[in-house]
Amino acid sequence: MDSVRAVLIDIDGVLTVSWEPLPGAVEALREIREAGFAVALVTNTTSRTRASIAGTLAEAGFPVTARDILTAPAVTAAYIAEHFPGARCALLNSGDIGEDLGDVDVIGAGDTGTVPDVVIVGGAGPEFDYVALNRAFGHLQRGARLVAMHRNLYWRTDDGLQLDAGAFLAGLEKAARTDAVVTGKPSRAFFASALARLGAGADEAVMVGDDVESDVLAAQAAGVTGVLVRTGKYLPETHRDASGTPDHVIDSFAELPALLRAWSAEQ
Repeated sequence: MDSVRAVLIDIDGVLTVSWEPLPGAVEALREIREAGFAVALVTNTTSRTRASIAGTLAEAGFPVTARDILTAPAVTAAYIAEHFPGARCALLNSGDIGEDLGDVDVIGAGDTGTVPDVVIVGGAGPEFDYVALNRAFGHLQRGARLVAMHRNLYWRTDDGLQLDAGAFLAGLEKAARTDAVVTGKPSRAFFASALARLGAGADEAVMVGDDVESDVLAAQAAGVTGVLVRTGKYLPETHRDASGTPDHVIDSFAELPALLRAWSAEQ
């Protein structure tokens, strides 16, 4: 690894849980920014826009703006524009992300007369009921393409682990005999977009996450140094049974500044 100058950071489970800062996270991010590192917050969160996320984090004391945040919906919008320009899209998602989807043509759930070209699956919530899932299944049977913002199986809230879209996505793929294109993490394109924003090469960056597969090992596959934190959705068994070995493991994001200092001293 070359000298580190860019830090990619997951939000949920790393900086916050249920949008409440984890101990030491605010101070650690301030220290990292003051040390001159380029920072991007990279998240599969699909319930809020970049502006809403930035506002919530700023109110909690984190030194961030919307420009620092890359979301799965924003990357999905870019993917649709490039690969399916003008496509009519059916969106299955919990939360309002219209602002980040930009010019994507999303048809209303009640518009039964329009046949979508693409089914977009975002984050799970109450909207993922039988009727909605079966409607999406019908669209896929009629030839619609399947695009997923992520395939996370669960995430952690202050009420514990909660099912996420990946659990439903697997069923849709199997039932419709199709494979989703995933635009958020663990997609290499997602990490490439974040690095391009920061003007950094993969060998100059680290990725900090609580999901050993989608955050850490996916980043490592893209050439980025991975740092797994033992907070958020971290479970010892998923770490033990992971498909690879994280480059580094720390107890929490609060320990990252010390790790970065140690790397700098080695250069």
